[in-house]
Amino acid sequence: MSQPTDSWREITRRHFFKQSGFGIGALALSSLLNESLFASTARSRLSDGESSPQGPHFAPKAKSIIYLFMAGAPSQLDLFDHKPALKQYDGQNIPEEFIKGERFAFIKGTPKLLGSPFNFKRYGQSGAEISDLLPHLAKHADEIAIVRSLKTTQFNHAPAQIFMNTGHQLFGRPSLGAWLSYGLGSSNRDLPGFVVLLSGENNPDGGKSCWGSGFLPTLHQGVEFRAKGEPVLFVSNPDGVSSETRRSTLDALRDLNQLRYQEAVDPEIKTRIAAYELAYRMQTSVPELTDISREPSQIHEWYGTQPGQASFANNCLLARRLVERGVRFVQLYHWGWDTHGNSIGTDIVAKLPRICRETDRAVAALLEDLKQRGLLESTLVMWGGEFGRTPVNEARDGSKLLGRDHHPRAFTMWLAGGGIKPGLTLGQTDELGYNVAEDPVDVHDLHATILHLMGLDHTQLTYKFQGREFRLTDVSGNVVSKLLA
Repeated sequence: MSQPTDSWREITRRHFFKQSGFGIGALALSSLLNESLFASTARSRLSDGESSPQGPHFAPKAKSIIYLFMAGAPSQLDLFDHKPALKQYDGQNIPEEFIKGERFAFIKGTPKLLGSPFNFKRYGQSGAEISDLLPHLAKHADEIAIVRSLKTTQFNHAPAQIFMNTGHQLFGRPSLGAWLSYGLGSSNRDLPGFVVLLSGENNPDGGKSCWGSGFLPTLHQGVEFRAKGEPVLFVSNPDGVSSETRRSTLDALRDLNQLRYQEAVDPEIKTRIAAYELAYRMQTSVPELTDISREPSQIHEWYGTQPGQASFANNCLLARRLVERGVRFVQLYHWGWDTHGNSIGTDIVAKLPRICRETDRAVAALLEDLKQRGLLESTLVMWGGEFGRTPVNEARDGSKLLGRDHHPRAFTMWLAGGGIKPGLTLGQTDELGYNVAEDPVDVHDLHATILHLMGLDHTQLTYKFQGREFRLTDVSGNVVSKLLA
């Protein structure tokens, strides 16, 4: 059999659709090509690789977000949700009706109730109950809103972290920061709209999916900044490559990519061009930004920072510098809140006080710093993990140490600034802290509220992918109006 000729290739199925997809197909579907119906075109016009933002849909209360993600799941029962009944019945079997049909991550059999070994006090005019493990945050009790009634559908770290950040437990969906970047764009063309800072014992279990762009253009994914060493990997010029050489190289790449875009009409090519250009501009903007040694000594004393070292405190200070320069969404991950008590150093008596000491001072300093600079009013600060901890002792493999298993049914977060009602405690759990009893808030409700504070209607912030309109809140979610100032 002879080899196919060029004329045969021209009538193959793939070549036919490549050549006619914007011709014959366009004629057949011309009645549908209306901006209000053709969502992906109307909402994602690309010019030089940068998407045209959708919003805001209405006047925002916040301009930026600092999300302090405590990976590993802090124990709400030892920090914010005081339960005297747990101390009263400490060591007794939990009533069967609570755990009938329950699926735990590690607990087997009938577990025993575990009262908190820590003390709680009421602080401020609001009378918020906060553990003595957080003495610095307690001073800001009247500035934060504590939500005790969060719940999620996931009880393992990786899917729960992905769910909390993307609204879906499987990887592949855009993260909260990516949706905000897509919906609002960036207010500083020399910096990414979404920055990620990592600290703690490990990286998040959910990995980079927690700050990925999913099916949105990759320009919207989170960019990792580092507190130690090169601030952003692969941005600086290699040895022997001058700025002029890098500029001419990028110009050549841009021209080649532009030629390819004219042939393929693939929006991701435009995104690649924009990413190269942003990286080039960051060579100038990032070194000054990340040099926290320029801060006054009083600021370092507040935060407990050590320039040149990798730490949560350094990341908190860097977060303030980022929002000061117009970065839309800054997310700090601090891993290490997993307190199972299955081995020495993982119990709530030893590990929880240690990780609170690592973070409490810097968190309080961040709130005070933002307030004094007039930034707290326009910056939404959030603190929380992927789920809560059980009101019973895990006692894995007969461990005598005190620890709590994963608990998706009820956990706590707090928010401050950016349109949040200060001094509020929202929601209640039952007397054992097992289930939400009042004002339940699920993950989609939280996301809807965050978008609302940023001036975005969560039902309108959509992106067409594989024939369906997707959104961060999927098909649910309600704004938690009680949280709004």
